[in-house]
Amino acid sequence: MILDELYNTILSRKEKLPLGSYVSSLFKNGKDRIIQKVGEEVVEVVIAAKNKNRERLISEIADLVFHILVLLAACNVSFDEILTELKKRQEKKT
Repeated sequence: MILDELYNTILSRKEKLPLGSYVSSLFKNGKDRIIQKVGEEVVEVVIAAKNKNRERLISEIADLVFHILVLLAACNVSFDEILTELKKRQEKKT
């Protein structure tokens, strides 16, 4: 699954901090910078949705998902933990 692959790449960048990597630069700048990027992306998603720009909305949501994965890695939360939480919520509804 692409999200698993992407999350694993992010974890690798966090561990190795290769030069020239955008993800590495986020980790080097700290959690506050990562949180700021998530906030920026949320605003961009809202604007794209409000403007009814489908292509821009897709692009901005992809950016948001990416930065959320970076935030998860920064907080040592696995993507599987999020999926487990969503599954628990779904089971409560049935």
